[in-house]
Amino acid sequence: MSENEWDERPRSTFSAPVASYHQAPDTRRGGKGRGFDPVDNSGNRFRGSGGFNSIRGSREGGRGRERGARGDRGGRGGGRFGGGGVGRREGDWTCPDSDCGHSNFGWRQECQKCQTAKPAGEEKLRPEFYISREPKDDDEIFYGGGISTSMNVYNYDSIKMKVTGNNVPEPIRDFCSADLALFVLNSIRKSGYTKPTPLQKSTIPIIMSGRDLMACDQTGSGKTAAFLIPIINTLLEDQRDLVFEGDTCEPQAVIVSPTRELTIHIFDEARKFSKGSILKVCIAYGGTGTMHQASKLKNGCHILVLTPEILNKFVNKGRVAFRSIRFLVLDKADRLLNFGLLDDMRKMLKYLSMVATGKRQTLIFSGTFPDEIQKLAEQFLHNYILVDVGTLGGTCADVQQIFYHVARNEKRNKLKELLMKENKKVLVFIESKRNADFIAVYLTEQQIPATSIHGDRMQREREIALNDFKYNRVRVLIATAVGLDIKAVGVEHVINYDLPISIDKYLLSIGKARQMGNPGKATSFFDSEKDGPLAPFLVKILQQANQDVPEWLESASYGGASGLSIGKNFGGSDYRKVTGNNVPEPIRDFCSADLALFVLNSIRKSGYTKPTPLQKS
Repeated sequence: MSENEWDERPRSTFSAPVASYHQAPDTRRGGKGRGFDPVDNSGNRFRGSGGFNSIRGSREGGRGRERGARGDRGGRGGGRFGGGGVGRREGDWTCPDSDCGHSNFGWRQECQKCQTAKPAGEEKLRPEFYISREPKDDDEIFYGGGISTSMNVYNYDSIKMKVTGNNVPEPIRDFCSADLALFVLNSIRKSGYTKPTPLQKSTIPIIMSGRDLMACDQTGSGKTAAFLIPIINTLLEDQRDLVFEGDTCEPQAVIVSPTRELTIHIFDEARKFSKGSILKVCIAYGGTGTMHQASKLKNGCHILVLTPEILNKFVNKGRVAFRSIRFLVLDKADRLLNFGLLDDMRKMLKYLSMVATGKRQTLIFSGTFPDEIQKLAEQFLHNYILVDVGTLGGTCADVQQIFYHVARNEKRNKLKELLMKENKKVLVFIESKRNADFIAVYLTEQQIPATSIHGDRMQREREIALNDFKYNRVRVLIATAVGLDIKAVGVEHVINYDLPISIDKYLLSIGKARQMGNPGKATSFFDSEKDGPLAPFLVKILQQANQDVPEWLESASYGGASGLSIGKNFGGSDYRKVTGNNVPEPIRDFCSADLALFVLNSIRKSGYTKPTPLQKS
């Protein structure tokens, strides 16, 4: 990407996660009693007793009688926000250290001046009332500005696929052989898709045949299009009237994802593939005005994309019912289950309005599916087909992995050095939310356009940061673990500023560098004091990917990783081991095997406490 392609707007692109402060238009001041009028997120002004537009400031600013309750220094008509306590905003707190007494914004978790921790029980900032901008129906934005995905999947043909189940439909060769409607084929062409990925080749005919599906997919395998294309095709080919009554909407397809960023991505992709059709796509997620989102559902919708907590809230309030549902999609199912949202999913399936299993199509997609999660997911499925696109540990051969031995206090300079050498879109993973903001500001000051995203930023700020990165207003995005769910198009380089604590997250992070089969580059900073336990795992990954292992990294891994199998927790074989119909379920233990009491006693006397895998089956 040439240097001229970057947006040449002012370089101060990073916006700190705090409210802005503006000087009042009336600059009547008394003495040196200057101050500012803080403006909260709703536009309300809180005037201090001293400073601009302040009567007390006019009278007493020069003499400095009033110490600012929120000022840094007090005196002279008050500090930062004026003299008296009138200007204190909701959520602000005072440092409990008697030698400090500094006043802090409510969002700070420690004192800005002395780093003392925020006292427990302090009132938090009230949530921002935010309404996301209405999406634009612009072809350039849909198909050229970042929502479309570059396709170079010819490198994917060598990936091994495992498909298990009864009566599995034949995979397609290309999109034209998939029996798709002409409208859908045109949408695929406009999106730049020329050849289906291995996942799409198998899943599209399975979904179009009406079967339930569980798919273990890699990062960047074209999963979103794999389920949206056949769903949209079915809704267009077999059209049914929208059902809505009063405040209740009955969508025909419900797509549940664990995070806001992934929900927004799926919504954008659904709008892209259905643009110009009669299909109506809606979205709902946290951090925004839920009443505004609910109002969009009153006239009905075909496809509803949302997060689990909003789904249950809308169902409990009667805004969403499932009587008309035809497709239920759980994306990132392992995250849904591991985040403790399994009970929410079970509750959703037990709602009286939910169409019974077998009468709806349930599609589950995930990057990890060990046996225990398969068994949990099987509660949602009927006679399903399992598609496994390789194992994630073995699919990093097309990602160039580079490691630097960098001490903690040298990381910032090393990051700057790497970014100054190239002019690419870079996604940087950092462990600390506070450090993410700090590094973003630092890079911006060094004339490297950057912004940050993490869980403590308001939803408005998170969306602005993502859009700035997506549409090339900044070329560096600093992210915490929330970045693992970002669908960032055009990322050419991933940098692990802080290596994650688990090898699973490392594999997911470097997977962001490979988009739809395109080769990528991943750089990691290795701090021997902190990252030592990861060394044997990293060596094994490099060896499996046939890449060079630095001598210092191999030395750090000495004595570890014996018998290590990378990818054990990724993908997975079908635990059902389908060889025919009516295969009995394996037992959990001897007591669940319906054995006679005499036999159970004999087993106990023999010292057997738990059946082997062979005995279970």
